[in-house]
Amino acid sequence: MTLLLYPGAGSDSSHSSLAAIERWVAPHRCVRADFPYRKEGRKAPDRAPKLMASIRDDIAGLPDDEPLVLGGRSMGGRVCSMIAAGVDEQPPPPNLAGLVLVSYPLHPPGKPDRLRVEHLPQVNVPTLFISGTNDTFGTPDEIREWTATMPRKAKVQHLFVDRKGHDLKGCDHTIAGAVVDFLERVLGSEFRG
Repeated sequence: MTLLLYPGAGSDSSHSSLAAIERWVAPHRCVRADFPYRKEGRKAPDRAPKLMASIRDDIAGLPDDEPLVLGGRSMGGRVCSMIAAGVDEQPPPPNLAGLVLVSYPLHPPGKPDRLRVEHLPQVNVPTLFISGTNDTFGTPDEIREWTATMPRKAKVQHLFVDRKGHDLKGCDHTIAGAVVDFLERVLGSEFRG
């Protein structure tokens, strides 16, 4: 099993939540990756096609004969879900077994009409959403409404962390534990073994 994780737009792969997940899933392979703009020292994210292409490149360097779980925080998780939906006009990776989406950015803060959900009905792998109940990028009710558009194969699971915002500050333990539980459910003996 490989877990490939990406940070949000304003962070990098050293983010404490991603590091905690890596510690908790050990000894399984967890790759914390950065997008090209971060590697180049830029702060502004690239457009979605370049972000998706970089994920495809990272996947190409991983074993394709074992389950792959994609995900990450905020923008990183959203772009991974776009790969799972084939938004880049390529099929999802054949070994894709699940998605872990921490603080999914359903819409920009204060702009609930600018939704980032059009691809969700095409996601066909088990998906875990972890969000704070005070997240300005999407309330629990909004997230439930739009994840209900996902197919049954997605076996959507939610964890809403009480009174926490988009940063989920201080919740690394909770996040990592939820990811481990999800991987055990999705992968079974391949994860526990």
